Amino acid sequence: MASPTLVTPTATTTSTPKLLLPIRSKHSPPTPTTTTATATATTHRRSFLSLSAAIAISAPLSVIPAALAATDEEYAKETQEVIKKVRDTINMDKTDPNIATAVAELRETSNSWVAKYRREKALLGRISFRDMYSALNAVSGHYVSFGPTSPIPAKRKTRILEEMDSVEKALLRGR
Repeated sequence: MASPTLVTPTATTTSTPKLLLPIRSKHSPPTPTTTTATATATTHRRSFLSLSAAIAISAPLSVIPAALAATDEEYAKETQEVIKKVRDTINMDKTDPNIATAVAELRETSNSWVAKYRREKALLGRISFRDMYSALNAVSGHYVSFGPTSPIPAKRKTRILEEMDSVEKALLRGR
């Protein structure tokens, strides 16, 4: 059996060590090899950052634009429209040729409703929002999983319609 051998450097194979580049800190002054374009870019970046910071500090942080805040009347009206669209869509006959179009419109409407109202902290605790969100999630999940022409099973359909009734009652009570 052969014994393992170590390869050791010999005196004839030594070479001069390579020089390492010096490490510059972020706070050291630029070296003479720095181009003026880099210096100009740094100056512009610093100016932009200082201007941005000044604007951010001077702008009031607690003001919400009126366009983003939804009123109770607007919320109730749009929720009623979505309820009507959900009922019309899930009650369509599976042989209806317009069902795929109706499902696509429902998904678009429900996505915009959810996107608009889920950011409103005042609405998140309401019973109407919770039940509506749950019903839209069930309807959307069904159509995503089984396709737009697949009818909703009776048990799921009953639960969705009960949630719609619950949402309408909660809206009438202002909840």
